[in-house]
Amino acid sequence: MELTDLEKACRQYLESRPLTDSAHGLAHTERVVANAKMLLQKENADTEIVTAAVWLHDCVVLPKNHPNRKQVSRLASEKAGDFLKSIGLEEKRRLQVQHAIHAHSFSAGITPETIEAKIVQDADRLDALGAIGIARCFLVGGELNRNLYHPDDPFCLKRPPDDTRWTIDHFYSKLFELPAMMHTDSAKKEAKKRVAFMRTYLDALGKEIGLR
Repeated sequence: MELTDLEKACRQYLESRPLTDSAHGLAHTERVVANAKMLLQKENADTEIVTAAVWLHDCVVLPKNHPNRKQVSRLASEKAGDFLKSIGLEEKRRLQVQHAIHAHSFSAGITPETIEAKIVQDADRLDALGAIGIARCFLVGGELNRNLYHPDDPFCLKRPPDDTRWTIDHFYSKLFELPAMMHTDSAKKEAKKRVAFMRTYLDALGKEIGLR
């Protein structure tokens, strides 16, 4: 199958599914696709496998506070497998795509075993960083009715982060750890740049609330 046809089919499939999480909608998928294409320019990987996986990695989405949240990447991999079978992708390649989708999720805790899966995971995690990462973090925090920051210690200087209560804490509990967790050198480099911007934002926030 031509890549353009594959991308078109995947996009149409996503557009037919209901949006249940505004931070994981089609715009997020498009950014992850763009990230993956950037990484593919530097990494030696199967473009078709990566392309199918990044387009379909969130074909099943559950809210962050859903009790089955840790199962969502497995559910997405199964749905993606069914869809790719319906459009004629051979079984061996379907399984490679499914592994990449299953392994992409932070909460699933699955180690990616192929370079394709590593690129998909890196591409998805890059979208949690930088300017868009800040926006998505606040979007999720608002949907879950979490306060923006701890009134006495917004930047977790004297306490462990608790992102179930304070949105800014998510920077410290997860997001700032992502650069070290990237697999590809190009993703590590980009992640560090995006985290540097996030720290600049926190400096500005601290000044505005009178704490820096």
